[in-house]
Amino acid sequence: MLYRFGKLLSWIAARAIGRMTVIGRENIPREGGVMVCANHISYADPPVLGAASRRPLHYMAKIELFQIPVLGKLIEWVGAFPVQQRTADRAALKKAIEYLEKGEVVGMFPEGQRIYGGQLGEPLPGVGMIVLRAKAPVIPAALINTDKFLPPHKLLPKFSRVKVVFGEPVKLDDLYDLSGREAVEEVGKRIMAAIGELIEGNR
Repeated sequence: MLYRFGKLLSWIAARAIGRMTVIGRENIPREGGVMVCANHISYADPPVLGAASRRPLHYMAKIELFQIPVLGKLIEWVGAFPVQQRTADRAALKKAIEYLEKGEVVGMFPEGQRIYGGQLGEPLPGVGMIVLRAKAPVIPAALINTDKFLPPHKLLPKFSRVKVVFGEPVKLDDLYDLSGREAVEEVGKRIMAAIGELIEGNR
């Protein structure tokens, strides 16, 4: 119930203030475990991506957010789970895989942090490790102008033109039976390349 209420508020704000348009929502399977991976340019990205998605998303969020009074409980209640950034957080990886194996949707920002300036950052290894373990399909997503909708260091959204684009599944099945650092890195590279193509084609 709380997730639905939060999604409704996010949808209203993104549509009324961000004038959001959504493309490719049909690329998200109606059922079964799937990862939705997007670029990260604003604090508004999680609620905007969640509002645009046809299914609920379970986000992997940095553990510091769960330590903030009120906010920590809210994001926990809507299905987010903590991760220790810049480490091989096995508990977080296991949780993501469990959600995927239960047929749910995991939302991730492979860069692990907000990246400004219009460039994509390097993917962290966690996304590749999850994909190779769960063998779940990955839907790339481009978030465009969310940094104008909620600029850095601002608390209130501004009028803008937000666009969310969901692409077709990233081809990764040839990597599912591989292991090791090279396979993990290749997964990340393909996902970020797919996100980059969506951004360039929909600016």
